[in-house]
Amino acid sequence: MTKIFSFNPGRVTYHRISTDEQGESHFDSVTVVQQIVQAAPPAAPFYVSEDKPASQYRFYTFEPGWVGELHPAPARQFLALLSGEVEMETTDGEIRRFVPGDLVLLEDTTGQGHVTRNIGDGYATYFVVPAPAA
Repeated sequence: MTKIFSFNPGRVTYHRISTDEQGESHFDSVTVVQQIVQAAPPAAPFYVSEDKPASQYRFYTFEPGWVGELHPAPARQFLALLSGEVEMETTDGEIRRFVPGDLVLLEDTTGQGHVTRNIGDGYATYFVVPAPAA
């Protein structure tokens, strides 16, 4: 299992799937830096990243054994796994397993895409936030 999210004050790291010029998909990791700010007075200061646009959300729930064969992402979107265990495979052959708390940015909206599998014994639920182009 590739677990990259860990407690690290001032930094949040997440998985990303993107497409290269040949239409192949690949994983990488992105780290967002945070600063301590007084963001919600009178609450004590806490770590905050810069704002990014988002205006809606949805949930995806996959039945046990569900497989999404090779497909591009329907939109650029963040997926935060809430329950279950999911595996994603890019066209370069890399496979990563995700557990609750893992965050993935899907940017492979063109090309061949990726494969998604619910590999747990129960339902897998993602909290999904479409993300406009960066």
